[in-house]
Amino acid sequence: MTTTAPPPTTAGAARSQSRGRRMLAPALTIGGLALATVALHVRDPHQHGSWGLCPSAAMGIYCPGCGGLRAVNDLTRGDLGAAASSNLLFVVLLPVAVFLLGRWAVDSWTGRVRESNPRRTRTLLLSLCAVAVVFTVLRNLPGSWLAP
Repeated sequence: MTTTAPPPTTAGAARSQSRGRRMLAPALTIGGLALATVALHVRDPHQHGSWGLCPSAAMGIYCPGCGGLRAVNDLTRGDLGAAASSNLLFVVLLPVAVFLLGRWAVDSWTGRVRESNPRRTRTLLLSLCAVAVVFTVLRNLPGSWLAP
């Protein structure tokens, strides 16, 4: 009687890939973000229309992302205060994003596969959406200091 091995799990398949293959997605993502950051440093988004016009800002509504490009430019110049003035939510969440990108790269390098917890992921995403909605409402109030 012959037995067949069970199909490899996603975690097992990910671990069996070569390091170069595992690192492709994180390297391309981080490289693309680095390239965009350099572009934002070189071409100043503070110049009206230099990166196009934001449709929501053109309608007079500041979305949660409004001021994000200016914040990146300010951070590349070392001006944390100006970056926070452009988009406080972006500046607050940037260290979290950098940590998650770094963890993804390290996990890909070592072959570690983290099991996801759907309940925790859903709670995190709903919380982030709620924060974005509150931030949007607060920055659109007349005279708000959160406006970009």
